Amino acid sequence: MWRLNFQTTNTPLFCRRLHKTAPASSCANHLLHPISVTRAVPAAATATTTVIVIGSGGREHALGWKLAQSPRVKKVYFAPGNGGTSENIDIKQNEIDKLVAFAKKQGRDHCLTVVGPEESLSLGIADAFANEGLRLFGPKKQAAMLETSKVFAKEFMQKAGIPTAAFATFSDAQKAKDYISKQNRPLVVKADGLAAGKGVIVCDSAQQAMEAVDKIMVAKEFGAAAGGKVVIEERLSGEEASFIALCDGKTIMPLASSQDHKRVFDGDKGPNTGGMGAYSPAPVVDSALHEKIVKRVMEPALKEMNVRGTPFTGFLYAGIMVDEKTGEPYVLEFNTRMGDPECQPIMMRMKSDLYEYIDAAVDGRLASMPAIEWHDKTAVCVIMASRGYPGSYKKGEVIEGLGDFGPDTMVFHAGTARDAQGRTVTNGGRVLGVTAAGKDARHAIENAYSAVRKIRWGENGHYYRTDIARRAL
Repeated sequence: MWRLNFQTTNTPLFCRRLHKTAPASSCANHLLHPISVTRAVPAAATATTTVIVIGSGGREHALGWKLAQSPRVKKVYFAPGNGGTSENIDIKQNEIDKLVAFAKKQGRDHCLTVVGPEESLSLGIADAFANEGLRLFGPKKQAAMLETSKVFAKEFMQKAGIPTAAFATFSDAQKAKDYISKQNRPLVVKADGLAAGKGVIVCDSAQQAMEAVDKIMVAKEFGAAAGGKVVIEERLSGEEASFIALCDGKTIMPLASSQDHKRVFDGDKGPNTGGMGAYSPAPVVDSALHEKIVKRVMEPALKEMNVRGTPFTGFLYAGIMVDEKTGEPYVLEFNTRMGDPECQPIMMRMKSDLYEYIDAAVDGRLASMPAIEWHDKTAVCVIMASRGYPGSYKKGEVIEGLGDFGPDTMVFHAGTARDAQGRTVTNGGRVLGVTAAGKDARHAIENAYSAVRKIRWGENGHYYRTDIARRAL
């Protein structure tokens, strides 16, 4: 457990850690039917809290699944949820006023809301809930700019002294291309605003970088808001890792390390996606590197947030590149919510009660919590996507092969829905996150792919990478 204390102006600040996993007692039919999150609670426990999980992806399914295991939680609602979650409410993640009204009906003292997607945070959901005295885990709109604006994030890192790639920012496409023409190094071009994880274009040549600028700023392929500005930065080489922590504005608790697979094809080829798989722990993050990330990245980030008068409460996610030559960590990006698909394997490994830690974070008392316990296992999540993703793809195809894959395997739903006949059908690009634990990486990989091979939809309608977690072998 890490506690890094420091003072800035009138705001105290600290730093510390967290983790998660899937217990063997999980109900097998969670894999086939929407999970039931109204729990039978032992007499000694007091289940008084209603939890609202905002979002519709695999991350939200995994968070709700884990939160429902707490003896203090009587019910978990999903807004809007998906075809694999039960107790769904018909409110979209961007309908902030309706979400506030629903939370108020549950009672201010007996309801906790956990935000999954960045969209809700970008719309100021935390501010709206705070104004009504409602309990919510997630940063306010100004703090969430660490994710919602790449330009803001790079300038923030520069000010805080957080190691990151050299960069320049532009609001004019021609000036951006003029800059590229003078560079003699590999570059990465990033859309400033939110782009569902697809607004980062890794370029092998100046021509590709210029085309990326046109795609973002001229064609507005990621939307007008996302493409108003670009960040152009040097392309770093090394191994990536995801470092995620719970924060309460004063204290951080790092979760278990993990590693995402962003490119759509095997061997890290093809365009970026929202993530095609993940595993935890990531061997590249040893204890020495963990300490460096806490000291050089997480602590300075929290300190700078407090200096600016925007204390950070929520999941803080640093996308790290471990330099191939020096082994030093550099921040590629910050996210202000739990990773997806990193959430799924992290939840499978978490032994402690997630609700207790989020509850403590909302109350600003993470520093009083004991160290989080983790199962000594590896967990692997393989994303099954609709063929064509991240481009165009079909919806409404019936998913077959869902069933009981054993206590060490969970199928977390993302782009799914229920049709008029009650069948589970595809409803998005990333459809399922097949997640399995094992005593080591090899066994976890075998367990995950064993389940993946039994699931199908349409005529050759699904796609998945076959090399998830191979780095861990």
